[in-house]
Amino acid sequence: MTADVPLDPDRFYTPEQRVLQDATDNRALADRLVGAIVTPQLPPEHAAFIASRDFFFLATVDAAGQPTVSYKGGAPGFVHVPDPSTVVFPDYDGNGMFLSLGNVQATARIGMLFLDLETPHRLRVQADASVHDDDPALERFPGANVIVRAQVTAVFVNCGRYIHPHRRVGSSRFVPDTLGAQPYPAWKRIDAFQDVLPAADRGRAADEGGTITPDEYHARVRAGEP
Repeated sequence: MTADVPLDPDRFYTPEQRVLQDATDNRALADRLVGAIVTPQLPPEHAAFIASRDFFFLATVDAAGQPTVSYKGGAPGFVHVPDPSTVVFPDYDGNGMFLSLGNVQATARIGMLFLDLETPHRLRVQADASVHDDDPALERFPGANVIVRAQVTAVFVNCGRYIHPHRRVGSSRFVPDTLGAQPYPAWKRIDAFQDVLPAADRGRAADEGGTITPDEYHARVRAGEP
């Protein structure tokens, strides 16, 4: 299916969504919107917008139906669109919970929300994703542990009228550099975690200023120094 072939509204919407559309006299509008703004692939303007972003929100769901949403950030262009049907992004060092990646492994279904908070503007992407530790795209993203490769199923722009305009003030210092290096995060210095950190992180707190208490960490967070 190509980007200029419209999606079938009855396949795009669920029965529960249809009930709400009917109850509010919105079915006809909802159907028209699918034909007007929803595509099964990324047209060039949407691909360019994604390539300009340095963050997005990732929604996933586990095998029991429990959803979660996470913020993903990197340098501009850290989300790559190699073709109209594919979105690729890296997974960098996190907190070890692997909620999003575990959900991808379980159900594959993801939602991606890309925002421009200054314009404002937003783009939603729905896809089926998979996780790869040997993906060729790893060379494109120094510091990445794995690559998430997503096959696009639906793309559409949402009205941005409720987005509060924000001005960007800088980039996170934790984004991996061109060699994949990044500062050591303060939370890995918390004393209560030292004996359960991955082997690669054990003992590093001593070289990073020593251990800290949970209260000291939360004070850093409040001061904007994670």
